[in-house]
Amino acid sequence: MAMSMVRSAALRTALRSGSRSSAPPKRSFSSSAAHDDAHETAKWEKITYLGIASCTIFAFVVLSKPHPHYDEPPPYPYLHIRNKEFPWGPNGLFEKKHEHH
Repeated sequence: MAMSMVRSAALRTALRSGSRSSAPPKRSFSSSAAHDDAHETAKWEKITYLGIASCTIFAFVVLSKPHPHYDEPPPYPYLHIRNKEFPWGPNGLFEKKHEHH
């Protein structure tokens, strides 16, 4: 009887301390996961820089081509109706100031 009490006490102590100290080891499904991540990151970094360079060259080529410049539109009377002066002067804030001679 004394032996069974010692065994049950030892079993309880082992169960209590065993659940705390023996955490399951961290599983690694692939031994080279970190290497694959670094390789993938380096690959996409190169792709990004290549894309930036390609877009910059494409934009330079497209924007450097000659493009048409149109004449000023005719001064239609309904475009700039001014019934009252603006506090900052006769022109709107975002209009070019035309000098009339």
